[in-house]
Amino acid sequence: MPGTFCTGGNETNWYKAYESVFSQGDVRDAVFFIQSGKMKLTVVSTHGKEAVVAILLEGSFFREGCLTLPPFRMYTASAVERSTILRVTKGAMVALLNRDPQSAKGFLAYLHSRNVRMAADLVHHLFNSSEKRLARLLLLMANFDHESKPLPLIARMSQETLAEMIGTTRSRVSFYINRFRELGFIE
Repeated sequence: MPGTFCTGGNETNWYKAYESVFSQGDVRDAVFFIQSGKMKLTVVSTHGKEAVVAILLEGSFFREGCLTLPPFRMYTASAVERSTILRVTKGAMVALLNRDPQSAKGFLAYLHSRNVRMAADLVHHLFNSSEKRLARLLLLMANFDHESKPLPLIARMSQETLAEMIGTTRSRVSFYINRFRELGFIE
C-alpha cells in the first residue's frame, strides 16, 4: 500500500519499485504528476500480449485523458523505482485550469510537446529498424533530445523492458547493445 499525504482533494502517494498506481480498465478520475521517480505505462491486448507504452520521468503528467475521454484507463501505471506521485482529482484540475490562465497555458504546452514527441515516436517505430529504434530510445533516455546537457549515465533498465518498448525480442536488444559497445557508442 503506498504512503499517502492528503491536501484538499489532492494527495501525494509514495510507491515502491514495481508497485502499481492503477490498472488498465480502472475508472479514471484524476490526473497524476510525477514529483520524483519514474513510471512505466503498459497495455495488455485482448490476446494477453503486453507492450510498454512509455517510461515517464520526474516532472511528467499522466492520465490527463480523464479531463475529456471516456472514464476507463487504457493502460496500467507502475513505478520503475521509488516514486512520489501527486494525484489531482478531475474537479480540482478543471478548477485550476479555469482559475489560472498561466497554469492552463503551461499544461497545454506540456500536452502539445508530449503529443508531438509521441507522433515522432510512432513514425520512428513504423519506418525504422529495431536497431535504430533502440539507438533512438537510448539517446532519448540520455536526454539527447533536450537543450540541457545529456546525462552521462542513464538509469538501469532490463533488456526485456527495452525490447517491449521498441517491439523486438530481448535477444535482439542484447545483440544490439553488444554491437553498440563494440563500436564505442556505450560503455
